[in-house]
Formats: sequence, structure tokens, C-alpha cells
Amino acid sequence: MTSSLKLKPARRFEFIDLGPQQESFERAVLAGLAQPHKSVPCRFLYDARGSALFDHICDLPEYYLTRTETQILRDNAAAIAGWIGPDACLAELGSGSSVKTRIVLHALDRPAAYVPIDISREHLRAAALNLAAEHRELDIVAICADYSEPFDLPALGRRRIAFFPGSTIGNLDEAEALALLRAWRTRLGPGGGMIIGADLHKDAAILEAAYDDSAGVTEAFIKNILVRINAELGADIDPAAFAYAARFNDAASRVEMHLRSKRAQTLRVAGRSIALDESERIHIENSRKFTLEGLRALAADAGFRVDRVCCDADALFSVQLWSAA
Repeated sequence: MTSSLKLKPARRFEFIDLGPQQESFERAVLAGLAQPHKSVPCRFLYDARGSALFDHICDLPEYYLTRTETQILRDNAAAIAGWIGPDACLAELGSGSSVKTRIVLHALDRPAAYVPIDISREHLRAAALNLAAEHRELDIVAICADYSEPFDLPALGRRRIAFFPGSTIGNLDEAEALALLRAWRTRLGPGGGMIIGADLHKDAAILEAAYDDSAGVTEAFIKNILVRINAELGADIDPAAFAYAARFNDAASRVEMHLRSKRAQTLRVAGRSIALDESERIHIENSRKFTLEGLRALAADAGFRVDRVCCDADALFSVQLWSAA
């Protein structure tokens, strides 16, 4: 996974903007809404407001994922640090506020560099600057980019480790997840590794509550994509004309999140008209749930070896350490 762009080693802090411009957002939205089964790519949920709303979601009582994964990382920090070793470059995919990263960084023996990668430009910049102030001994290269796209990692550290928490791998279908992991296996190079967090299959009631909280924060987060389309693409969408739904599809082992049109309506987006029937849905996001056996098979197919499997006592979530096979 390479490109013609070569990133120079950082002196201490560097911000590299490879983020998608408005043209790619417009193209993706129009392409998704033109399909018979309408959709908007979930990666565009994370503008500044969307990122702030997601941070709020992570603190909700129904949303067990963040606190469970955080506790697993705390309980296994020493083992994770020993597995990574000294002088490593930690690259985080979809870094957000880098809260979980601090647990790993504080445990590491002389880390060489931290490379947060996120699509939300200002959210990334603020979080990376905060970490730079806390870790003055550490090279930090923040990259505003879609981590599924090709770009080069900076030449820092003895070993490259990708940190992929939050069960973000579950937002991808099987083919997409495999393609992403294989690309990062190549990008990490010889001796590389991945720390990956994955949500495990469980009762539908627990899952649906986690993705449709009683305070309506997740609904606001999902509907924020409509607010962003209005602001950036000159649209006239009324978010109140859509109902939010999150349902667990047990056969596919995933929570499916949609916006349902409450009435027949015509949207104007970037100068185009898009007709919606009453009850027609716009698919926004899936969140797949895994078994431990399924994760082991996924790792092997992507070219990784599973070195360690960490779970909470209730088997809600798993953090795993994968080495490039």
C-alpha cells in the first residue's frame, strides 16, 4: 500500500493534511443516494460536530463498548507493552480523541512515535496537540486521511504497530475488512503488528440499546450526516422528516442503522433532485459482531498471526494482538 508521497520524519509534531476535499464528499453522497437502496458512507459521520457527538455516545450507560474495551486495555497494558517492545511507532486508525491511546502510550517502553490518523481535521488536530503537550519526548505525526486510502507512514521507530480500537472493523463488510487488513499488513512491513478491538456477538436487546440510546444521542449523531450535507452541499433536507432505526440482524450478525423517510419527499442536494417514497430508507452504517473463531479466521486470511486474545469477564468485547505472519 504505497503512493508517490513520501513523509519526512517529524522533529516533534507534524500535521499532514491528506483529507478528502468537498468534491469527494459530494461525489460519494450523490452516488449513494442514486442507488436503488440508498446509502451514505458512514466515514462522513465524523465531521467536528459528529466527532463530538460520538465522544458523548462513548460515555452513555447503554454504550458498553468503550468502557469495556478501555478496562481490557488497562488490565492488559503491561502485556501489550511487552509484546510491542521498545522504540515502536504506534499508528492509530480513526484516532478520534485518542483516549484509549494514552493507556497504551503510558505503558510503552521508550515509544518512538505516535501517528494518529483520522478523517475529522480539526478534531484530529486538537487531540494530537493535546497528546504532544503530554508527551514531549515523542514524535507525533498527525495525518488527516481516510485510513483505507493509500499513503505512506513516516519512517519512525523500530517496529510499526497499528492500533485499531472501538470495533471499527465491524463497520466494514467482510470483503472490505479483509482488503483493509491486508493493505495494512503490507503497510506495516516486516515485524509489524496490530492491536485490534472487536465487539462480540451477544443478545439483540443489549446491542440495540447500545445503538439507539434513551437520550437520543446516537440518533443525533446519525442525523448529523444530513446536517452536514445541508451545510456543505447546499441541500434542503429536514432531519425531522426522518426516523432513526437501529436493528440487529442476527443472520448477518450486525446492527444495521438507517434513516427512514416519514413521508414522500424530494431532496435537493448539490443541484440534483432525489425522490424518496414514504418509509424509504437511507442506509448509514452497519456494526458487525464477531465470534473469537471468526476473528482468528479473519486474521489468518489477512496475513496475521493471533498472539494474544484479551476479553472481559462477561465476554462482551475482545482486544487482540496480531503479528504479521
